[in-house]
Amino acid sequence: MENVQTLCPECGSEHNYEIGELLACSMCGHEWNPDEPVSDGDVVRDSVGNVLADGDSVIVVRDLKVKGSASGIKAGTKVRDIRLVEPVDGHDIDCRVDGFGRMRLKSSVVKKA
Repeated sequence: MENVQTLCPECGSEHNYEIGELLACSMCGHEWNPDEPVSDGDVVRDSVGNVLADGDSVIVVRDLKVKGSASGIKAGTKVRDIRLVEPVDGHDIDCRVDGFGRMRLKSSVVKKA
């Protein structure tokens, strides 16, 4: 195995082992193909590091102020069926929040449900 990604792409650990054509990290359990290019540029992660994808459900982790609303979005509010978009001012999630309608959220204020 020459010129392959031997560090775990998830946690960066060098402690891994082979499973057939894949490598597996003994620290976090992540499995990956060492021959595939590693690109983390397009990955959107939530506030605790979980990878988000279109259609996921997320939970807001802190109270958010909303322009034009007296109450805002409370921590613990569940948002279903998110859509990842190109970031605009750091807002990279397009969604519909019950009681507020369509809006954009930052991935740093949600966690995967």
